[in-house]
Amino acid sequence: MSVDSPQPVPSHPLPTARPEVPTPGTAAGAGRLLSRPVLAWASWDWGSAAFNAVMTTFVFTVYLTTDAFGGEDRASVVLGWGLATAGVLIAFLAPVTGQRSDNGGRRKLWLGVNSLLVAVLTGLCFFVFPRPEFLFLGVALIALANVFFEFAGVNYNAMLTQISTPRSIGRISGFGWAMGYVGGIVALVLVLVAFVEPIFTWFGSDTTDSLNIRLVAVFSALWFLAFAVPVMFAVPEVPRKAKSAQLGFFASYGLLFRRVKAIYRTSPHTIFFLLASAVFRDGLAAVFTFGGIIAAGTFGFTLSEVIVFAIAGNLIAAVGAVGGGFLDDRAGPKRVIVISLIGLLIAGSAVLILGPGTHEFLGFIWTGDTTFWVFGLMLTLFVGPAQASSRAYLARLAPAGQEGELFGLYATTGRAVSFLAPALFATSITIFGEQRYGIIGILVVLLAGLLVLLPVKPPAKVAPAVAPSY
Repeated sequence: MSVDSPQPVPSHPLPTARPEVPTPGTAAGAGRLLSRPVLAWASWDWGSAAFNAVMTTFVFTVYLTTDAFGGEDRASVVLGWGLATAGVLIAFLAPVTGQRSDNGGRRKLWLGVNSLLVAVLTGLCFFVFPRPEFLFLGVALIALANVFFEFAGVNYNAMLTQISTPRSIGRISGFGWAMGYVGGIVALVLVLVAFVEPIFTWFGSDTTDSLNIRLVAVFSALWFLAFAVPVMFAVPEVPRKAKSAQLGFFASYGLLFRRVKAIYRTSPHTIFFLLASAVFRDGLAAVFTFGGIIAAGTFGFTLSEVIVFAIAGNLIAAVGAVGGGFLDDRAGPKRVIVISLIGLLIAGSAVLILGPGTHEFLGFIWTGDTTFWVFGLMLTLFVGPAQASSRAYLARLAPAGQEGELFGLYATTGRAVSFLAPALFATSITIFGEQRYGIIGILVVLLAGLLVLLPVKPPAKVAPAVAPSY
């Protein structure tokens, strides 16, 4: 069916999916940007940067793809397939785990449990020594941590409707992403001055067997855990739904399918958006997952230079997320996402075409370093708004009390195709024999996501989703 299939036209403007009144479990002060619940909620994003920025983007995966683990090309391929495998697990399990935390009144509990598991797996990366036989252990730990991180993210994203109103949901979502980027800056600075290029000598600066880099994993685990705590006290738990909470695990899939059918009948563009965002979000994730790897392997950045770039990139991304959040509340999330995807395609193409050599472009002489700094930072500028507006788009359409399940579907549809970017990244390297060409795989996914999104209606023109409670 086309996404533009005729739908019944109401005689009055379509209402927003969520009324501007508190729903059960909504935190006191919801909607105010600097309120206690919003700050506590955003603290989780701040802490999660230790996993996103330090572990999976700019430090630990860069470490995993060095020559110590058998060569950058081989290690990049193993990492790509490892993350693709993690995506399959998330695709099958995320919506039901979200549904069960909604129905059982355990959204906050499972956010805490999954966050703890991420911290433990991150800490275990300390035992990944710089030898080829440890590559699969390192990839397995990072991949499994990604699984539980996504499960935690389902519950975390679902809380957005508890701390915001329809008029503030875009800027609060953007504020959360910005807090994550700024948290990433602080974490990366600490990693740089304490472990990678220490300003004083201590046992954590010892480079024997890459002890300093392995200790970064311990630091990241503790950082994430510490900043994940505030949300557990500031945002109330959602109420338990007695009847649907009694469903067994496999019976939950039956309820899930009934709800998806009901949402499709009442608000088909909600489903269309889930499918479109699945594609482009996979490309967004790949920009960060493989950005540091490309900086080091293709453009010759040292680990210290990668971290300095990451600090600058997170600052630019934070500005983009905040600006995009305010634009979201005024112009709508779809416009923000489309503009961001076009910007990403332009910047990514420039990185690919210009590459690490010296070229003349737009009347200037571009070296590899200049190319990556200019267009790499341009990439980070557009990632934040696309991520924040995608979350805000779905939160506007979520049926009250079923946010966790819908964000579970959000994770599942994303992870159902999450093998695309890692697989195309790995395949492009295999075909062309050079890490640089992995960028082609990422660009293909971003372009496909943009094309699938264009026919999807913005939230203001979409009927609210209605789904059965059990």
